[in-house]
Amino acid sequence: MANIERDDATGVDTTGHEWDGIKELNNPLPRWWLLVLYASIIYGLGYTVFYPAWPSLSGYTKGILGYNSHAEYYTDAAAAADAQKVYTDKIAAMSVDDISKDPQLLEFSLAGGQAVFNENCAQCHGVGGQGQKGYPVLADDNWLWGGTLAQIEQTVRHGIRSEDAETRQSQMPRFGADGILTPEQVKDVAEYVVALSGGDADAAGKERGAKVFAENCVACHGQNAEGNKELGAPSLTNNIWQFTGDRAAFAAQVTSPKHGVMPAWQGRLNDDRIKMVTVYVHSLGGGQ
Repeated sequence: MANIERDDATGVDTTGHEWDGIKELNNPLPRWWLLVLYASIIYGLGYTVFYPAWPSLSGYTKGILGYNSHAEYYTDAAAAADAQKVYTDKIAAMSVDDISKDPQLLEFSLAGGQAVFNENCAQCHGVGGQGQKGYPVLADDNWLWGGTLAQIEQTVRHGIRSEDAETRQSQMPRFGADGILTPEQVKDVAEYVVALSGGDADAAGKERGAKVFAENCVACHGQNAEGNKELGAPSLTNNIWQFTGDRAAFAAQVTSPKHGVMPAWQGRLNDDRIKMVTVYVHSLGGGQ
């Protein structure tokens, strides 16, 4: 039988348990704590009765109140859409140029466009259009296909090299892989491109590469290598590179080029959302 005794220092009975001379006092839990515990248990059981709670093989218990958080969300979303309809209907019916001239619609479009961008575009182009390797920066004025509102809308609607019938389309030839240029010529033209963007280049290779460039590349990149927005051909005179900017990368791109692909958002986004994200993207780079 447990050796229960009264502790002289506290006047509280012990439980009879002792470890290494340390005796356990039999202090009851505070009444308020017990009341809170019992109330919590009753509340928890009541919750499972009134609200969805217990899973089963075919679903879950619906609860007496029939509450559904999904239904509540859709109700709230529909109410929000109705409240915005006065703006979205106008945006859908107007051109992006006219939207940008209406201060109220412009403010609404910038806010809505940012939300659309973060949900659909930031995964590739980064939050705020900061870009990443293989995906263009949208927060500057260096546009592959042009940076006017109409040009951006065309890109958003129909994509780049997508399956859309009106997509923006261009292909850089596989100069090395298809034998259009020899490995030596590929090396020389890469040297020339390094020089164009201000890098240190071999003088003899640069001179030979300039001739190769003039014979094979100016049709797309231009006489001064400043690019061609009609073809999506980038300028080669700066240090803004979609993939990377070293000699080996230039040679690899000339030999067997990479081509970026952007999906067409028409059919995935509503007309008003396409126009709002167009206005937002235009604002990121200062526009044209």
